[in-house]
Amino acid sequence: MRLIFLGPPGAGKGTQAKLLTEKHGIPQLSTGDMLRAAVAAGTDVGKRAKAVMDAGQLVSDAIVNEIVSDRVDSADCAKGFILDGYPRTVPQAEALDKILAGKGIALDAVIELKVDEDALVKRMENRVAETIAAGGTVRSDDNPEAFKRRLTEYREKTAPLSSYYASTGKLQTVDGMANVDVVTAEIDGILEKA
Repeated sequence: MRLIFLGPPGAGKGTQAKLLTEKHGIPQLSTGDMLRAAVAAGTDVGKRAKAVMDAGQLVSDAIVNEIVSDRVDSADCAKGFILDGYPRTVPQAEALDKILAGKGIALDAVIELKVDEDALVKRMENRVAETIAAGGTVRSDDNPEAFKRRLTEYREKTAPLSSYYASTGKLQTVDGMANVDVVTAEIDGILEKA
């Protein structure tokens, strides 16, 4: 099972990926985690990524694509994987298609969690309040202004992936505003057909 989750920040991608990881024993691959692991392992691409990050620059698509390519070759990805946060742009999606085709594997589904952005802002505010009430630490970007900027960035850079994957016939949409169990059941239904 090889999946991509699409949807803006706070749509529930992480929650659903965690449930699928537990149910199917496949890893959730996030770009940040893959970058940190490559840097920590001291791989060639990890060293290049570290040099770029140490210089305060953004890691190029070429480096990110190479890290993803290396990661999907790992033994724990043999049964599949869930990509969360990658690809972020159509050029990354095109690169991923080439990477996977070169390995003789294909995506089973691209699942987009459709959500109401105003409701997402409310969700974020509730999450912050719950975290503070529980004595937890709030992420620095968990405030309405930063969250709205992240939503705008998603709309501009990542939302075009919906059209891209719809044109391939891989895109499936789920109402991300539904209860977690309902979303999970819809995703399970999509995966049974894939």
